[in-house]
Amino acid sequence: MRALKGNEAVAGYDLAAGSLPKVIFDTIKIGIIKSNLIAMFAGLCMALLVNDIPFFDKIGSIVLALIGSTLVIGSAGAFNNVYDRDIDIIMERTKKRPTVTGRVSARSGLVIGSAMAAAGLAALYMASPLAALFGFLGLFLYVVPYTMWTKRRTVYNTEVGSLSGATPPLIGWAAISSDMTHSGIAALFILMLLWQMPHFYAIAIRRLEDYRAANVPMLPVVKGIRRTYQQTNVYLALLFVSSGLFWSFSPFVAITAAVLSLAWLVLSLAGYRRMKEAGWSKWMFIFSLNHITVLMFAIIGYSLLKPLF
Repeated sequence: MRALKGNEAVAGYDLAAGSLPKVIFDTIKIGIIKSNLIAMFAGLCMALLVNDIPFFDKIGSIVLALIGSTLVIGSAGAFNNVYDRDIDIIMERTKKRPTVTGRVSARSGLVIGSAMAAAGLAALYMASPLAALFGFLGLFLYVVPYTMWTKRRTVYNTEVGSLSGATPPLIGWAAISSDMTHSGIAALFILMLLWQMPHFYAIAIRRLEDYRAANVPMLPVVKGIRRTYQQTNVYLALLFVSSGLFWSFSPFVAITAAVLSLAWLVLSLAGYRRMKEAGWSKWMFIFSLNHITVLMFAIIGYSLLKPLF
């Protein structure tokens, strides 16, 4: 544990620097947990509808999937924070994380991550062994291939990280059904893969100087903003085309996805010409959050309400 000066310290936490729940939430990245839980729940609700299963018939599996996913995603955040504390201290956005300031020691962070991973995978296994498998894959992909192998070495780190970010819907679906061949879950998985690219490119441009200072080879750092803009548009075009994969699940969802993705592409093309790069990346980031939130809730709402009509 790092030495803490002038304040009481308990189990690696500096109590004067913030409340214990806030310190823990910052360590496990509570914001990322919330957004990924929505995607997990979307996959779960899709599986209920496709397999004609009433919601409360699977309430045990649903609760276990929610608990297990929360813990596994949180463990990934804790491991990432521990490993990246040397570069997090350089970046404005991350320099106040508990693992950087010493409110959480490296040892405490590893204990938190390990305990959450074990408990989360156990909960997912009780929901279904396949859900636990996808939970483990998501955790492994985020911690090892992304955080440890590619984040600091290659411009393709974002593509590698997107594999982990696309696993939550698979966890949700697997908690309900072992049949992973339905086009609906394939569409949701592909959506998550593609959506993450322009989303994280926008973040990389907004935090360009941070990433450059930390020597993290994000696309705009290595190839420039113009190349990032071009690659963003490629992914947005693919995102628009992939909307058709939802058609067999629901024309309503497919059309909603297509409209949102087309609007995002138009914003990218028009905004880049009319705005400064900082303004363009800000609006691209904001739209990415609205895009995925609206679409996930459209999938959830459709899946839960359709059986009632």
